[in-house]
Amino acid sequence: METTDSLPTHADTVIVGAGIVGCNIAYQLTALGREDVVVVDQGPMPTTGGSSTHAPGIMFQTAEPKVLGKFADYSRQLYSDLEGADGQQAYNEVGGIEVARSDERMDFLQRRVEYAKAWGIDDPQLLSPEEVTELLPLVDESEILGGYYSPTDGQVSGVVACDALAREAMDQGAQFVPHTRTEDVDVEDGAVQSVVTERGTIDCEEVVVATNIWARQLGEKLGVHLPVTPVEHQYTMTESLDEMAEGAVDVTSHPLFENYENVSGEKATRLLVGPDRPILRDQDNAMYYRTHGDSYGIGSYNHEPIVPDPMELGGNDPDGEQGSVHEFTDHHMDTATHPDRPDKAPRQASDELIPATEGADLEHKYNGMFAESPNGLPVMGPVQEYDGLWTAAAIWVTHAGGAGKALAEWMEHGVPRLPDGPIDLAGCDVNRFDDHEGSWSFARDIGAEEYRIVYNITHPKWVWTETQRDIRRTPMYHTHKEYDAELWAEAGWEEPQWFESNADLVAEYGDRIVDREGWEGRYWSPIEGAEALNVRENVGLHDMTSFNKMEVIGDEASEFVQYLCTNDMDIDVGDVKYTLMCNEGGGVRADITVTRTDEDRYLLLTTGREVGNNHVAWVREQSPAEVVVNDVTSSYAAMVCTGPNARAVLSKLTDVDLSDEAFPFFTSQEFFVDNIPVRALRVSYAGELGWELYTPSEYGERLWEHLLDAGEEYRIRPYGNGALDSLRIEKGFRLWGEDLHTEHNPYEAGLGWAVDLETEFIGKDAVAAAAAGDNIDHKVACLTLDDPEAVVLPDKPVLDGEETIGYLHSAEYGYTVGACVAYTYLPPEYAEPGTEVEILYEGNRYAVTVREEPLVS
Repeated sequence: METTDSLPTHADTVIVGAGIVGCNIAYQLTALGREDVVVVDQGPMPTTGGSSTHAPGIMFQTAEPKVLGKFADYSRQLYSDLEGADGQQAYNEVGGIEVARSDERMDFLQRRVEYAKAWGIDDPQLLSPEEVTELLPLVDESEILGGYYSPTDGQVSGVVACDALAREAMDQGAQFVPHTRTEDVDVEDGAVQSVVTERGTIDCEEVVVATNIWARQLGEKLGVHLPVTPVEHQYTMTESLDEMAEGAVDVTSHPLFENYENVSGEKATRLLVGPDRPILRDQDNAMYYRTHGDSYGIGSYNHEPIVPDPMELGGNDPDGEQGSVHEFTDHHMDTATHPDRPDKAPRQASDELIPATEGADLEHKYNGMFAESPNGLPVMGPVQEYDGLWTAAAIWVTHAGGAGKALAEWMEHGVPRLPDGPIDLAGCDVNRFDDHEGSWSFARDIGAEEYRIVYNITHPKWVWTETQRDIRRTPMYHTHKEYDAELWAEAGWEEPQWFESNADLVAEYGDRIVDREGWEGRYWSPIEGAEALNVRENVGLHDMTSFNKMEVIGDEASEFVQYLCTNDMDIDVGDVKYTLMCNEGGGVRADITVTRTDEDRYLLLTTGREVGNNHVAWVREQSPAEVVVNDVTSSYAAMVCTGPNARAVLSKLTDVDLSDEAFPFFTSQEFFVDNIPVRALRVSYAGELGWELYTPSEYGERLWEHLLDAGEEYRIRPYGNGALDSLRIEKGFRLWGEDLHTEHNPYEAGLGWAVDLETEFIGKDAVAAAAAGDNIDHKVACLTLDDPEAVVLPDKPVLDGEETIGYLHSAEYGYTVGACVAYTYLPPEYAEPGTEVEILYEGNRYAVTVREEPLVS
């Protein structure tokens, strides 16, 4: 690897960090035609001393989040095409096996099969214990109930891959500069100017922070509080085992050995040896394994979280110690310290599963660091505070190839893509975080929790129960507590999922509420169904304060709003319009309601939950200097009063004429509800007669109380997000981030009616092409399960025979229609109403039928 000794004075793009992420980004950018790319790192290359150097490189592709599965699948394909310095393929496709030691884990492994089918990972299989030991003969089959086998899983050495990627990038003009610590990034007028290193300054237009566990250090210097948390886990390699003597390999002649040894010491003799049999995970005990010639490597997450202070992390020291490695703590291997696994020490669990390791010395052992984020996903994308500043952190070797490809496409073309099409990165976007998440207190505690649960069986609806809770309270919080709300954390907000005070409604509506006894029954209450039915028949009140709210203000506000939106936004003051925002590739960036509140002022309302801040950042990024974009989410309490009796309730509290003629659908007015000033919008995400009410936050609780008191005679009840999800899916209303996102254009999403091609907006060329029939690979389809008693959860494969034709983007039981409703995207020929297909869920196949939408008019 021919690195550069001298420091360039200028580059178009500087990548800080030459680990597996930085090398992947450099490779992808140069493959897209960029030539002036410089990569700097504090360590030597390719063994920089970061996580890529010590990582054992195992690659299990299957993950619950789609984005991680897609990243891993692309990474595997990319690494398979790389040639290592020794002339051999960089990727060792030995397969991967995850074993189960409990019935609950066997159910989990069935879900792994289903996720793999949904995300397009090749040939996932369930194995019997005997089939596991045919592939892994040292495993004690009496200890396991079975296994999940992914034949294309495997291992890649981070060092070998970094070297191969860097050589390819350098052939295309990139420069790699080792032994150069980055000290700061100069910014001026909100834009990147240069990278300041210990050896001098590089003027540049763009910087990518790909420093992983050191990302927070650099971010703090810029006032960007990245919630990237370094955590330690243990890895060790046994002495040579007699049972594996035939696998002994001498790698001292490998072209990278000397470089590797200089940083990693003697353990390079084993780390550089690829596995000769499937990689292995025992997630019940938070352990993983791979072979190193005649030795077994043992990785353990099975200990209490160890979270170092990122501001105290150094680089490689003069004695050759890696900055990303701490001294091995024998206590954590020999003692049960994991809070969820208190009964068995990691070493005991390992020796039980692989008896050949019992009594063997652990020759090479260390605590290696990697990075976690608050939702366990990468932290990547353009940082909204500074033009030209990008991040790529909290990314494993497994996902680095896909993440690097998506980020390079994003930087070059404005849209993250993989070879099979655009990929939505809402859950990975660096701008997704709320202010509190930037505190070290929050990042430390949640990073530790993410470490704790990394191999736990977690439900899709699982939320933090104790750690870092009760941070953001809506004005109605205390009233929610009085009504015994089941509060879940959403972007720090404490939001009701249902209200125990509504338990009496279950007796009334119970015959229409299907019981849930399996996986789908967790984190669910029949009260959700009762609340939904009460809204349909009477009236309900829902707290929607956490939905993101933006004000767009200025003389050019009208022109800017039109540029953002796909619909014709030539609306009068007081009008409300539903519209979309698209990215440059025509993917749906958000769906919003826009209210014109004055000649030069607009109120934009969009999805909250965990992705809403992405929309705020997007609008701000597009805005011209003459327009002010204010995030007013916390400034206003928001609620919706909806249901057939909504007009009667509100009419008790105001003299305003609420008739259809005086207050039409999609209009807005300002008035008083009793003594509370409100802006009322005649819209409802539940799909019933209703008004969304916005008031300054200090009035919120009293407004809520007024409505509950006035509505008592009309059977008003508060309702939570569980009921809302059911209500909206029956009406065919999309939920951004689930059944609506950037991977699909408006016409695929069935929202072409929200596009006016006579106007100019972001992404118009791509949207116009879709309108003409181009780029329509899939169309939205509304499905109902034929069995009215069945309930399924999202992210499951949709099948035609044995062929996977899509996956469930969202699924909720529709209590009004009496069936489970799901939304998916299918090839156009399958999306026609009346088409019969199947869903694979928890090992069973369920018949489903494509329906005309909406199911409830």
